[in-house]
Parts: sequence; C-alpha cells; structure tokens
Amino acid sequence: MNNSYRKITAALSGLCIPVLLLVGCGTGSDEPDPVVVDKPIAYVKRPVIDTATTDIRVTQAFEAGGDLYLRDRASPSAAEYNITGSITGGQGDVRDVSVSFEGDKLLFSMRMPLIEGADPEDQPTWNIWEYDIMTSGLRRIISSDITAEDGHDRFPHFLPDGRIVFSSTRQRLAKARLLDEGKSQYLAMERAVDEPAMVLHVMDDDGQNIKQISLNRSHDFAPSVLDSGQIVFSRWDNADGNNSIHLYRMNPDGTELELLYGVNSHDTGTAGSTVQFMRPMEMPDGQLLSLLLPFDGTNWGGAMMRIDSPDFVDNQQPTWQNLGLAGPAQSFATVHEVTTDGTASSGGRLSSAFPLYDGTNRLLISWSQCRLMENSIIVPCTADRLANPNLIEAPPIYGIFIYDISQQTQLPIVAPQEGVIYSEVVAADNRTLPTVRLDKMPGVELDPTLVDEKVGLLHIRSIYDMDGLDAATPDIPTLADPAQTLAANRTARFLRLIKPVTIPDQDVLDFSNSAFGRTAQFGMREVIGYTPIEPDGSVQVRVPANIPVSFEVLDADGRKIEQNHPFWLQFRPGEVIECSGCHDPASPLPHGRLTAAPPSVNAGAPSGSLPYSKYRPGIMDQSRGVDGADP
Repeated sequence: MNNSYRKITAALSGLCIPVLLLVGCGTGSDEPDPVVVDKPIAYVKRPVIDTATTDIRVTQAFEAGGDLYLRDRASPSAAEYNITGSITGGQGDVRDVSVSFEGDKLLFSMRMPLIEGADPEDQPTWNIWEYDIMTSGLRRIISSDITAEDGHDRFPHFLPDGRIVFSSTRQRLAKARLLDEGKSQYLAMERAVDEPAMVLHVMDDDGQNIKQISLNRSHDFAPSVLDSGQIVFSRWDNADGNNSIHLYRMNPDGTELELLYGVNSHDTGTAGSTVQFMRPMEMPDGQLLSLLLPFDGTNWGGAMMRIDSPDFVDNQQPTWQNLGLAGPAQSFATVHEVTTDGTASSGGRLSSAFPLYDGTNRLLISWSQCRLMENSIIVPCTADRLANPNLIEAPPIYGIFIYDISQQTQLPIVAPQEGVIYSEVVAADNRTLPTVRLDKMPGVELDPTLVDEKVGLLHIRSIYDMDGLDAATPDIPTLADPAQTLAANRTARFLRLIKPVTIPDQDVLDFSNSAFGRTAQFGMREVIGYTPIEPDGSVQVRVPANIPVSFEVLDADGRKIEQNHPFWLQFRPGEVIECSGCHDPASPLPHGRLTAAPPSVNAGAPSGSLPYSKYRPGIMDQSRGVDGADP
C-alpha cells in the first residue's frame, strides 16, 4: 500500500468508514459536517443487476430500477429526494446526468418501464428530460409523444446558448440524404450491426429545431462543452481496421470536426492493455477528465484520468508547437490504483467524476472499493487474495465521495450500500459560461454558392507533403514543372472519393454476406467520384455535404497506390477542409488534429482556407473526373 493510498485509508477510517470495508456510520447532530459543499448534488441510484449490460458500445441497454436523486447539499446528513420515482414507479431507467451552467437545471436521459410482451419497435425509447431545481418542475424536453418516440435520445448537455446537444438514433440528415439519392429511408446500423448508430444532434430547449450535426458510421456519444464553446465527445471509429473510441471535437453546428486525442493511446491501460476514452469533460485548469476502461468486463467502472489535450494529441506525442514537452499526457485523477485489464483492481474503480468549480481542486466521484468472493463470502482485497486465481470479484458497491486532488483525501457523501450503485453525480453550482459559438452563416464564414449547392470544399496542399517534408520523387518543384516532368512520369494522378454504404437492420432488409464481396471487414463503399491531382500534388474539389467521406490516391489506371485515409471526414454545406498533405503511419509526428500537425512543406502556402475566388469550378462526378477528365 503506497503513501497516497494510506492517506485515503486514514481519512475514511476517521469517518468510521474503513477503506477496505466501507461500513457507514452515522454522525451525531452535534458533530460538524465533514463535507462542506453547500450546493445541491444529483446522482443516479440503481440496483446491481447480475445480468446488466456493461458494454460501453451498447447505447440502448435498459436496466430497470434506475432513478434520479437530489440532495440539497453535498453532505452525508442531507436528505435525498427521488425526482423521477413518481413517474417511473421504480421500474424505469435513468442515465447521463448533466447540469446547466447556472446550476439551476438538470438534464438526463430516462426510459420508461418496458411493456411486457410488446415488440421492440413498440417499446418506450430513451428520452431527454429536464428538472428545474428551483421550481421542482419535471418535464420531457420533446413534448410530442410521436416526435419523442421517433428515436432513442441520450447523453444530453446544455450548450452555452441554451440549446441542447445530445446523441440520438434519429439520423435526420442521414435519412434525408437517402431521399436525395432516390433511396428509401432507413436507420443505419452502427458498424457492428448490433443497433442503430447514435450520432450527435442539437435542439432548442423546447424540443424544436432538431438538427443532426455529426455523421459517424458508428456511435458518437457523451458530448460536453469546452471553455472555447466547442463540443468534445467520444467517437467510436469502427472502420478500415479501426475499432476504438477516441476523443473528438467540433463546433455546435457540426463544422471543424477533428480528432482531438487518443488514436495511438489505446495501449495505455494496465500492463499495456487496451482502453477506450469515454465521457470527456474539461477541468477548470483546461485539462480533460476522461474515464478509461475497456469495452466491457470491469463492473461499470475504470480509471479516471487527467489528459493534457491542449499540449498533446497522444499520451507520448505533443503537438507540433510543443515538441519539446515530455509525456505522458495522461495521469490518474485520483491515487486509486485502478487496473483496466479485467483483473481485480486493488484500488477499486470509478464510474464517474465531476469537478467542483469553486477553486478547491476537488472532485465528486463515484467509487467502488475492491472486494472478492471467498467461500461465498465478500472479503476485502489483500495481496494474497489478489494473487489467488480462484477468487473472483464481488459485485461492485459504488458510493459518492468528495475527493481532494491536492490533499489526496476522500470523504463520503453517500455511503455505499450492498446491492446498490450510486453514479453519475453532478453538483448544481453556477460556473463561468463558455464561449457562445453561433452557427456559421453563408456570406460570412461560409460561401453562399457552396451552401446553395449543398457541397463543401476539400483542399489538400500536396499529397507529397508527408508530415511537413517533401516526400516527392525527385521533389515537388520538379514534379510541378511540366518542362521537367511529363504527366506520364507522375505516379499519383487521381483522387477517388468514397463514402460508406450504411447498413440497415438485417431483420428489416435481409441480405447475405456475399453482398460485401470477398470480405465484410471494410463494409460496403460507394464511389462519389474522381478528381485529378495537380502536378504539385495539390487537390481542390467540391464534395457533397452531410455524408461521411474518405479518399484514395490512384495512378493513371485507377489503381490505388496509397492506403485508405483511415477516418471519415464530414463537410457541412459551404465548409472548407484544408490540410497540408499526408501522414506516414511510421512517423512519430502528430497528425489527425489539423491544429497540431507540422506546418506545410510549402512555406508560401496560406495558413487558412483559400478565398472563394480560387475555388475550382468542377464538382465530383459519379463516373468521370472534374470537368469530364477520365480517371
């Protein structure tokens, strides 16, 4: 047991709650309250269910018995009130609690009790609800039953302009696009074809003006708002050999989507085990707080980590501007020795955390101690017991605590109980409003012509720019000079843009795996069109908006000569996506996040988007290149 762990043990023992046994004890009315946070707190209380779904990729799981509770202050002696029990009857489910920036309202996802014997399509869906702390008013955000039941809505979070960002299976843009393409509307399944893809949407606080803002092939979930006004969220990338959850960010209107952190940091779990990045939230100091855990198998919890995302794109990879910094970017937010490899964790596990914005450097956490089953009896974890392969973990016992990062001490607020999970705690406190990012407007930030045509613009300065170095043979100036290099001597000739074909529920539209061709690993693809690559390696082309897009570099015969771009881009109407060039997978230099990558090899290249007057006139043609050029 290390010194930090002893500090927590001593602190908890002093409150009659030994860290290994966590047996609560009351305090007399004359004793001072050990926790002083004079603000309401809210959390979810649910029973432990042995058969509960714990896979973080399953977004529609329903476990009866979860309700939202409120305490007037963060104190063990404060009474708790069941906010949702009067309408769920204790048989519904509540998740994804968040709080307004003013601290006066709670947002959460709730699903009403399932209907016995009803078909899945007739069961209640997950809906977004709001609780007004001052008036005790409880309402579903979308008042219309028909609209509310049109999709599963989860992970709500207030935007600083009063709107709500959330994750949903509604897929409004994606379904509209199917109609534009002359196809029947259907819900696209996530890449594993287990449930419909849940992607980000925004709506007004009265449930009106629902708009889809992300276009992932799998799930986008757990959004929160950065101080900059951008949205940070967890994205499940499951295509082209990727199968992991990274952190992304974008504007509330869906523009400027980019990878933020973690694509090469999934081996940072215990003993190099694979972890995913879930539920990101910005700390008062600008670092991110994120839950790291595998897809499944750790009793609803994992390690709560601080991530220096402003300076790093991966655990050991600083941004280009900070190449002198030494990692790691990740550090434990608490001193609990949490394992993430599926073995029993000596330091227990955390299921949620929420920073207090009062300058005290404290967190509200949901934490479960380490316990094992020995001869059908729950016993504390000791070194000898942890080394015994015949012992298995006991059911979790998550309680709510206040954790002091500076002092490494932990005090109980809601004492753990057998058979109960307390999680998703938030504090209803007034905090600084993030920057309000309004939707970009045509004629101001967006080209109105491109907006009218429902296209964006892709600008690659040079495909020969490899992480800021001239990787052309012989070099870019020589290739760009037609007097020195003929077109027939340039290997890279065309760029092919492709999009994924979204797959419906096979119970709705049955097809065999032979429809995928030789392998289903990469899913179905559709060619959007082709465009020529200029002699200097540059590309500018208009691309259909509101679809996921990737691209491939081809030779004169249309054969792919470079590996696929591994992530899906998205273009909002009128949006310009500009990058310097390509990335060498073997290079240690930062990539993925445009603002973190090395500068262009072309020192004279513009640092921002090109002016509208320099747009190419052509658009991707389904079978021919720009302006009719044959690939």
